[in-house]
Amino acid sequence: MDVKRILQSLSPNELKILPYIEEKDLVSICKKSNLDKTSVIRALEFLKNKNVVELAYNKEKIIDLGVNGILYKRKGLPERRLLNLLEEKRIITLDDALKQSKLSEDEFRASIGSLKKKSLIDIKNGRIILNLGDYEIARKMPEEIFIENLPLNLNSLPKEESETFRDLQKRRNIVKISEENHVKIKVTEKGKGLVNSRIKSENLIEQLTPNIIKSEKLWKGKKFRTYDVLSSVPVINGGKRHFVNQIADYVRRVWTDMGFKEMSGDMIVSSFWNFDALFTAQDHPVREMQDTFFINKKLNLPDKELVKRVKESHEKGVENSKGWQYQWNEEEARKAVLRTHTTCLSAQTLSKLKMQDLPAKYFALGKNFRNETVDWSHGFEFNQTEGIVVDRNANFRNLLGYLKQFFNKMRFEKIRFRPSYFPYTEPSVEIDVWHPERKIWLELGGAGMFRPEVTIPLLGEDVPVLAWGPGSDRMMMDYYGIKDLRELYKNDLEMLRKIKFWMKT
Repeated sequence: MDVKRILQSLSPNELKILPYIEEKDLVSICKKSNLDKTSVIRALEFLKNKNVVELAYNKEKIIDLGVNGILYKRKGLPERRLLNLLEEKRIITLDDALKQSKLSEDEFRASIGSLKKKSLIDIKNGRIILNLGDYEIARKMPEEIFIENLPLNLNSLPKEESETFRDLQKRRNIVKISEENHVKIKVTEKGKGLVNSRIKSENLIEQLTPNIIKSEKLWKGKKFRTYDVLSSVPVINGGKRHFVNQIADYVRRVWTDMGFKEMSGDMIVSSFWNFDALFTAQDHPVREMQDTFFINKKLNLPDKELVKRVKESHEKGVENSKGWQYQWNEEEARKAVLRTHTTCLSAQTLSKLKMQDLPAKYFALGKNFRNETVDWSHGFEFNQTEGIVVDRNANFRNLLGYLKQFFNKMRFEKIRFRPSYFPYTEPSVEIDVWHPERKIWLELGGAGMFRPEVTIPLLGEDVPVLAWGPGSDRMMMDYYGIKDLRELYKNDLEMLRKIKFWMKT
């Protein structure tokens, strides 16, 4: 670019700082251009893109006053206030010193430690004895001098001040470290020519507005400022839903589009709904504290008739089933737990369903809890999407059809089903989807048809119920390229700003 063309492309802020760029001092440029630091740096970046200046950034760690440091600079350090008290008393008990100094217990302990380290006091028989020696009590302590001189550059501290800083850093909120970006400005030959040029910038039109378009006088014979569309601009982070909620909204829409109604319920439920109603034996390992979070509380059970039917299902079985052949305990069923699956919502929904409401389709989407050891692939909480279809004409082929339809809508093209086992479904399948990049099958969850031991107590008769409950966390991790499950809930602001929007539509 020649000088004239560059001048025609300069923004108002670039024109304001142009006469001062040879000073190379950011503070001076801000002051003379009457612009804030952010505006000046942005204008310098634009000038850099035009090869007018070269910029070099370096970070410096600056020590400054913390919340307590600001207070102590005004009122005096706790050890100074205690020392002033001791100058009057010379000898005083620890209890009286704490009361009369009006220091907090933490401040008092820190003061005692600091003065003992300086050999200014002795502690004997629960009393503080002032021991000044040759020390002049009016002389400022190194900590006081350090606080008065802040802010300071951490990397340029002398050895003595470094020791003082480390001592103060151990104490609460007296000092803090912040990072500051410093800019070094070097004016290029082109920039020097631009600054020394006598060519004045023209009165260019910065912005095209409706008024300018309407009035010929405002634009005819005038020039518009040229824009560099390749220049980097500040990143603007607009507000958006958390990505976990984005997929939840999409999954909810998929199920409702397929004609399902949503189920909802509490995260704390009785063992009756979480286990017993789903034909999980009371001595099953999954009901132990190593797998389940129990709440120290007992919850009420539903109506007696339903409880009686579930009890008989466990003890004697239904139709051709023999049940679990043990004595079912009502108190065990009343134990409160953090739900381990959303299938407890399916059980509650079935217990309220009337035969005239059939066929019926329901789904749930919610968080569940398991007592797992937390690592990259396991967490104590996870998201699950639940579904049931209650229909006298439903069959296993229908179940596979619903699952295939759902996962196709989630943009998984290759799906396979493997025979599996679950306590409350028979037949049962595991759902796998093909990952085209990794060339592996990913397991997403289980499904099946509820056993008669579940449906007869809840519905009153053995009506076919298709059921599934795949987790949605793995789908999220795959889509977003997340390698560690814990990142789903870490709420790292930088990650949340950069992460792509859920676009499985």
